[in-house]
Amino acid sequence: MKSSKVVTFKSGEVIVKEGDAGLGFYVLVDGRASVRRRGKTVAKLGRGSFFGEMSLFDDRPRSADVVAEEPTECRVLLRWNFWSLVGKNKRMVQELLKEMARRLRATDEALSE
Repeated sequence: MKSSKVVTFKSGEVIVKEGDAGLGFYVLVDGRASVRRRGKTVAKLGRGSFFGEMSLFDDRPRSADVVAEEPTECRVLLRWNFWSLVGKNKRMVQELLKEMARRLRATDEALSE
């Protein structure tokens, strides 16, 4: 994708920070990362995982930190490039919604335990 940029992060480096403005959508190309909310790990991400879409959908700050667990490479789409791509790609919209529903179900299950 020529409208995206590949960014590399060192092990332990914060990729996005909870509370910051959400300006991009990230896809892990290589490596692993953890999603942390208030210091607690709530999810693990690997190759092909994505994050950052919530802030693009609702214009609110990042809901969690994402931290590289090893040297990690991400493909990043800035807000305007993300919306341009989504507008042209029905399949991408379906996959985003499917993953968001999966995450919501997981959260509901965790809260009901």
